[in-house]
Order: sequence, then C-alpha cells, then structure tokens
Amino acid sequence: MRKLLLAFTLFAFYACSQTAENSETSNESTAPEMEVESIAVNYYGDTIETEGALLPEAFKAQMEGQDSLELKLEATINETCKMKGCWMTLDMGNGEQMRVNFKDYGFFVPKEGVSGKTAVIQGVAYRDTLSVDYLRHLAEDREATPQEIAAINEPEVSVNFEATGVVIKE
Repeated sequence: MRKLLLAFTLFAFYACSQTAENSETSNESTAPEMEVESIAVNYYGDTIETEGALLPEAFKAQMEGQDSLELKLEATINETCKMKGCWMTLDMGNGEQMRVNFKDYGFFVPKEGVSGKTAVIQGVAYRDTLSVDYLRHLAEDREATPQEIAAINEPEVSVNFEATGVVIKE
C-alpha cells in the first residue's frame, strides 16, 4: 500500500511539473487535478499551498491602512471572465467582492463552472482606481447589457488582487 501511495505521489508531482512547463509556452489554461485530503483541486499559474490562507474578514483587517499587501487568501468565487477567464471576483462578505487579475496575463481560470467554488489565491492585494473605460471593458467581459455598460460613468476605488497562483477546490 505504501509503495502504491509513493508511486502515485511521484506520478502526481511529475505530472504537475510537466503541466507547469507546458503552460509556460501556451496561453491556454491547463489545470492539473490532484486530490488533497479527499478534495479535488485544480492549480492555475504557480502551484501554491493552501495552508495559511486568510479568510475575508482577517484579510480586511490586515489590509486596513495598507496600500498593498502580499498574502494568501481563501474565498468563494462569484464569477469569472466569460470571454477568456482572465479575471474573477471573490465574495468578501457583506455584499462586497474583490476583483482578481492574473500576473502578467500569464494564466487563466475556467470561464464557466467555478462560481460558488472555493479559491485560494496567492499574490498582492492593492488599492487602485479603476477607470470608466476599464470598468466598461469588464462589464463587456461579463456580458452586461448595453444599458448596464452605458450606466458606468464614474471611476471606482477598490482593493484588487494580482494573483501569481490560484487553487480552485472542487
């Protein structure tokens, strides 16, 4: 039994390293799936550990008074970019959400099927002002109506996140 477990573990690490090498040369999102503590997980970007991730309330407390903060966060996915999977939003509680972009546009997450799932992200949270043009672009990505897009007429100050790695738990 131990030999079988060792062989599986070695195979999984080999498969992950091969996928990571292949994803560096491709703009397509590949996600190795591994089972950790009976939970299937998919990795995007850098392979990261899920332990030590802050929950939204602890994140907000640490972010208070900061312009930026490097950390790991665990939250529920609200939505992803329907065009390419090049961003996602996370539920931060109390009706708030946070936009997550991916470092250097280097990887993407699935366009569908992950809303409501738990994500662990690692990278940098930062305060930013999003321009009207950018907010309209994001609205187009989520397939908003022309009326909804036209109604965007003020910039938005928010906390955003640039992720270097994402884990989506199944």
